[in-house]
Amino acid sequence: MIEPVIVWTVTVALGIGTFLLRLSFLGILGRRELPDWLLRHLRYVAVAVLPGLVAPLVVWPQATGGALDAPRLTAAAAAVLVGALSRNFFGAVAAGAAALYGLPFLLAA
Repeated sequence: MIEPVIVWTVTVALGIGTFLLRLSFLGILGRRELPDWLLRHLRYVAVAVLPGLVAPLVVWPQATGGALDAPRLTAAAAAVLVGALSRNFFGAVAAGAAALYGLPFLLAA
């Protein structure tokens, strides 16, 4: 078990770090006009972060003990395909969810 002092120290440190990161963009740079090259690069932050958050859940899912399974791979492929073709985030999420929850029912039948 982790000591409560360590947990709270890490929590407070992460809170301060998050505050300072947000302050740097919103507080200090919030009223200034950012250069075009920086704005162009900032558009790709979400596109770069989202796969890093989702990929471990697809490749090493905790629900299967870290083993690959067909529903998660199919759901990821469906989400990527629908997102690439329609350029619609919500459509990609809906396609991935439908594949993730619908494929086990189709395989069981």
